[in-house]
Amino acid sequence: MHRQIAGALTGRVTKWIVLVAVLLLTGIMATFSAKLTSVQNNEASSWLPESAESTQVLEELSETVDPNDIPTLVVYQRDGGLTEDDLAQIEADGPEIAKIDGITDEGVLTPGAAEAAAAQGAPVPTLVSDDGEVAYLYFVLNFGANGWNDIPEAADEIRDIATLDGGQVHLAGYGGQAADSAEAFEGIDTNLIFATLAVVIVILLFTYRSPILWLLPILCAVSANFIATGLVYLLAKYADLTVNGQSQAILSILVIGAGTDYALLLVARYREELRRHEDRHEAMAFALHRAAPAIFASAATVAVGMLCLSFADLNSTAGLGPVLAIGVAVTMLVMITLLPALLVICGRWVFWPKRPAYRSAEPTANGFWARVGRRISHRPRRVWLTTTGLLLLACLGLFRLDASGLSTEDTYTKEFDSIKGQKLLTEHGLADNSNTIQVVTNADQAADVAASLEGVEGLGTPGEVQPISGDRVWFEATVNADISSTTAADIVDASREAVHEVTGADAVVGGGAAFYLDTKIASERDSWVIMPLVLSVVLLILIGLLRALVAPLILIATVVLSFGAALGISALLFEYVFGFAGSDPGFPLFAFVFLVALGIDYNIFLMTRVREETVTYGTRKGSLIGLASTGGVITSAGIVLAATFLVLGSLPLVFLAELGVAVALGVMLDTLVVRSVLVTALNLDLGGKIWWPSKLDSADTPLTESETEAPLETVH
Repeated sequence: MHRQIAGALTGRVTKWIVLVAVLLLTGIMATFSAKLTSVQNNEASSWLPESAESTQVLEELSETVDPNDIPTLVVYQRDGGLTEDDLAQIEADGPEIAKIDGITDEGVLTPGAAEAAAAQGAPVPTLVSDDGEVAYLYFVLNFGANGWNDIPEAADEIRDIATLDGGQVHLAGYGGQAADSAEAFEGIDTNLIFATLAVVIVILLFTYRSPILWLLPILCAVSANFIATGLVYLLAKYADLTVNGQSQAILSILVIGAGTDYALLLVARYREELRRHEDRHEAMAFALHRAAPAIFASAATVAVGMLCLSFADLNSTAGLGPVLAIGVAVTMLVMITLLPALLVICGRWVFWPKRPAYRSAEPTANGFWARVGRRISHRPRRVWLTTTGLLLLACLGLFRLDASGLSTEDTYTKEFDSIKGQKLLTEHGLADNSNTIQVVTNADQAADVAASLEGVEGLGTPGEVQPISGDRVWFEATVNADISSTTAADIVDASREAVHEVTGADAVVGGGAAFYLDTKIASERDSWVIMPLVLSVVLLILIGLLRALVAPLILIATVVLSFGAALGISALLFEYVFGFAGSDPGFPLFAFVFLVALGIDYNIFLMTRVREETVTYGTRKGSLIGLASTGGVITSAGIVLAATFLVLGSLPLVFLAELGVAVALGVMLDTLVVRSVLVTALNLDLGGKIWWPSKLDSADTPLTESETEAPLETVH
């Protein structure tokens, strides 16, 4: 950005225009932001690619089986056995539950009705365990395509009806899992944001040591969040953008974390310029002129990295890309417009009690990071070789990372109602008949296809064959395993292998467990495709920004090394400290995209400053000045971003807890080890060679003894 443009944004009159314009836009978008949860789509089926076999089944059954049907169970249990009164109460609960809005016309299947139907030869499940301790009701909820948010209210009504004095009652099946998912994300649009802001405020108070200054970045972050979430709502409402609870949680975290990072960088540069310029408007013009390219490059790197997710097969991942890219772009724009306007409107007093007076000394010239740089400069090669070795050692933890998927029980960090119900069914030998495979085949081969499934272990007897359209028919068979477990995935795999061998049947297998399996397959494919794509895009951005080839390659290598170390350490923490059973198949990809895109941010902040100082002082002294001047702000920014991602752990979902821990750990490695030690040591060792093929520092002047010992005389 040219200084003239920067000055125009924060002039004596234009600063007020910018303030009013952004605040007006914030107010308008806030009205839409509040509606974002209403357009979430948390259905598993909405996450799948069209090419998935389970999606094909869903499409073929679309006119026969309503895709919005949600099979639901109410599980009853009493130690020592259900009494006659208990069974009578269960039978009475069925008709009462059937009256609730959302229960389909088929009503509620009770144990008594199932027993009567079985006596007449109908293929119905057994709803009472052999030991008599457990029984359940079966029914289907349906609130239409946009009625997912109505499930919690229906769940509350069901729980009010279904009670058992002295016993246990649990809502299970798809409906129970949906209600638990809603509980897990409850308050996501308020509680999570408030928790994140509270953490950021504490860190800013400690960083700035000012009772006032922290308020400006927070106001700008809140403004950015309102605008971004409002814009995402409009795109979800009118442009079919896929948004779910997971993407909304990450969006708010990213906006607040990244926004605070950009604010820290701009405020630090503004404070420097206030020591050089008496007029605060002129100081901001210089600060914005020099900081904006780094902020823009950082935001572009993150946004483009997130947009790479659009190439994912998994719809939920593909939808997350533009959601987060919008968030980062909006945040960047707010931080280079609203924040500068607020800073110049407030004046120097906002830094109280440590106001940066005109011509006062620059404290970073002999600060902590200046001393670190001088220590590294004595033996830079030994430093970067040792650091690289330690990071490679941490990467060995990757061998303990199990991303094969999580069962329903292991998906949450606490035991929800549906999990308790599922456990009771398993322990007492009852199949969850809401978990089935759906087989679609040609009518002529239906008998052969059903027969081919007889040898599949863990699969129930195929039900009645029903027509679809033309010569296609379908039937179901119960999967005797948790819907998202590896056992269920193996059953689906075996079923598909069996039916595919029936010549001329064109048989396909779908259903709940198949959805989870296809999600895993798509996640693994996405990782192999998107990871190299993100690296390529980030490398091109760095080449354009630094106008060099060697430095970008070094930075990419260090960030990948940092990612491997963070994931390796995280894997050990997940297994031996937190006791998690494993990781979601999509976890490595999400962790990679965030750590590479966000980790490269800090290298951009450092290297743009190093390049700026290299013009005057050469690469090696420029590296020391760059580390000294950006070290404090980048460390603070890393702590802010790490803390905001750790807030994800407040949601009772293993995936988000693991993502928060891995990103936080990776960000801290980037700020404290990779950027401050490894990259600086490489810069000092290689000197002007890092700018090849540019001739930016063709002289490649080595540091003098005084420059490696004495305090920096100048921080430009």
